[in-house]
Amino acid sequence: MIFDTDQVDELIRNRRSIYPNLYSGEVVPDSIIERMLENANWAPTHGLTEPWRFTVFTGDGLQKLATFQSELYRELALADGTFDEAKFDKLATKPLLASHIISIGMKRDLKGKIPEIEEIEAVACAVQNMYLTATAHQIGCYWGSGGITYRTEANSFFGLGTDDRLLGFMYVGMPKIEWPAGRRRPIEEKIKWVK
Repeated sequence: MIFDTDQVDELIRNRRSIYPNLYSGEVVPDSIIERMLENANWAPTHGLTEPWRFTVFTGDGLQKLATFQSELYRELALADGTFDEAKFDKLATKPLLASHIISIGMKRDLKGKIPEIEEIEAVACAVQNMYLTATAHQIGCYWGSGGITYRTEANSFFGLGTDDRLLGFMYVGMPKIEWPAGRRRPIEEKIKWVK
């Protein structure tokens, strides 16, 4: 098995978060979404628990997600006195900017043999695989964790149990901008060698 390591480096270094307001409105082919999800399935997973769970919203499903999350937000925020009309409006409209939205869930191992943080880390690796696949196809995506993310009251809508976690949403769309340049501080500032 031989890989072009320069191309792998370029792919990793060109992964970007591209936000929904920068999408063109063009629909991403389902075949690319399926490839993103298949590659997510090959993330590292301690104990082979494969804790990632995804729900894909597209077409009329985007409106169903928008309605669910905005109404749940309203219910919870009115109950605790934190309701913000602008936030409600954003939750009701932002999903409609995407071609697809993939909910990102972590299904807890029933035996509890793997620490929860390691299951969350496995899901994060699966999301990175989705990001890299999207980048290879020049598809924009963004992992958002606002709104109803982390609210257990939302779990059942996404097929998650009470011990599971909703970790956010992957917004996917065709970018209407040039691929953005990236920036990072030198790696030397972040490592220590012990020999």
